[in-house]
Amino acid sequence: MCPDNRIPVAFAFRGDRPVESSQPVSELRYRAFISYSHRDEAFAIWLHKDLETYRVPSRLVGQHTAAGTIPRRLNPVFRDREELSSSPELGSKINEALSQSENLIVICSPAAATSRWVDEEVLAYKRMGRSDRIFCLIVDGEPNASYMPGREAEECFCAALRFQIGADGQPTRERTEPIAADVREGKDGKSNARLKLIAGMLGVGFDALKQREQQRRVRRMTAIAVLAVIVMLVTSVLAVYALISRHAAVIAQHQAVVARQAAERRQKQAEDLVGFMLGDLTDKLNEVDRLDILQAVDDKALAYFDSLPAADANDDALLLRVKGLQNIGSVRRSQGHIPQALDAFVAATKLAAELLRRSPTDISRQAAYAYSLTWDGYVYWHQGDLDHALQSFQTASASLEQAHATKPADDGLTTKLAIAHNNIGHVLETRGNFSGAGAQYAIMLKLYLALAVRDPKNSKLQSSIGDAWDNLGKLALEQGRLDEAIADYRKDLNIKAVLAARDLANHDAQGNLMVSNAILGRTLALCGDMQAAMRYTQAAVDSGNALSAVDSSDTVTQEDLALYSQQLGGLLRQAGRLDAADSLETEALAIFAALVAKDPSNTGWQKEYAQTRIEAARLK
Repeated sequence: MCPDNRIPVAFAFRGDRPVESSQPVSELRYRAFISYSHRDEAFAIWLHKDLETYRVPSRLVGQHTAAGTIPRRLNPVFRDREELSSSPELGSKINEALSQSENLIVICSPAAATSRWVDEEVLAYKRMGRSDRIFCLIVDGEPNASYMPGREAEECFCAALRFQIGADGQPTRERTEPIAADVREGKDGKSNARLKLIAGMLGVGFDALKQREQQRRVRRMTAIAVLAVIVMLVTSVLAVYALISRHAAVIAQHQAVVARQAAERRQKQAEDLVGFMLGDLTDKLNEVDRLDILQAVDDKALAYFDSLPAADANDDALLLRVKGLQNIGSVRRSQGHIPQALDAFVAATKLAAELLRRSPTDISRQAAYAYSLTWDGYVYWHQGDLDHALQSFQTASASLEQAHATKPADDGLTTKLAIAHNNIGHVLETRGNFSGAGAQYAIMLKLYLALAVRDPKNSKLQSSIGDAWDNLGKLALEQGRLDEAIADYRKDLNIKAVLAARDLANHDAQGNLMVSNAILGRTLALCGDMQAAMRYTQAAVDSGNALSAVDSSDTVTQEDLALYSQQLGGLLRQAGRLDAADSLETEALAIFAALVAKDPSNTGWQKEYAQTRIEAARLK
């Protein structure tokens, strides 16, 4: 326990006059008493557990501070509400716990600010002469909102925290300002708020505690990295031993049962270790950016999976391998190792096919097989292998069709099937098969419209319907059917306009509307309707300027704004409005110049910059 040498620390309340406590701190039973409203119980439970399990850095243990000798642990911490519901005043247990607590921690929120019990507990603690040992944790509301006209309901400090107490133990009208840790968004956050509370309780500087916490984290991450290497070695040994044990069963028939059981047990151990490697360990290695160990883990797991025949594994083991291989593929894809990612995805698909073969009517396995095939198709598409991409997407569609026929009202299956037809349509369109692509887009639209009947207020679904009309409009445009293209683009624009008006703060919705306006404007220009073309293109430029004002670092919006400014400038030039056209082309040139300077290797930006310079030259 801490000796009785209490002086104000970082979280002390300014203005309250200290009163001598009748009991030395060294005799107190609890490290802290947590006062809170029942509405903030989740925060109280978190803080209670976090304080009692916190291990003080060993270099600080035993040091003497203004708060006393620093202990190894901060337990016990008192948190109780059982006696308050039936008592008109603080129960004896609560009063006893307050008097036996070195510190009082108040969880502050609008609920706490209006809680009679929180206010009584703070007053009781102040009357014990311990105002300097009261610490606040803001979880909601606004400090001192009581003094802000119109925002009084947001106050998070109870009256006992905001005012000093007099010699008679009653609150005065003299204000005091609590200094608190703050977990609200944009403030300290949970981690720093916790450390600030602990620093105040121990009487040490926050920076010193934070620095030691960071050192502890570095040591922990280093230990994880070492553990990863050890786990890889152990897994390799177990895998090899499992194989050896399995083959030994063939040699001696009378030992077959015993050998198989031993092999299966060791294989299960290996599977569990591989699951850990591809799950928790992978997440931790990603946190510390150890891609070298992550790659080694994935390679070792892939080699292990390849060494085991799929026919010998049970369903749970196969499912683990499918998820593991897909995880490996995703990691390699994000690292830019596309061929290696494809190897992992294809291997996962083979195992997913084996699971489906074992239970061909299982809807979840039909969907899982289609999901794995879709990953194959995406990687083939990325490599430019359209034949294999189309084959993967078509096989995925067939598997989903089978599942959808069994459960036509399953919205998840319907959405996946619509996406599959969309993928097939894009491949066919790229290959110049416009009629085939149009048929796929039409099926996609039909599926989304069926979903919209069941969920008409789903904004994401409405946006997907608009995308389907956009796909059909693009096909019509490529085939020279301008009237049909304009009609389809208008349907997309009408949907995107409703969604954008529904949520003005949704930047994605505003961006989608911007693109739809620009596409319709460009198409109308091809039809010779220059006035309408300029009107829609101007709307796209206006949206781009509004989005850019909110986030000027968004390079996608910047690129779109430059393109549409150039597009509008060209239309104005053709209409003879040269000054306005020159102004827009100048703005487009400035945006592209900044983008190219930021990333000179982006060939797309370089090409668009060159096209803009050509358009600007037409004005000279």
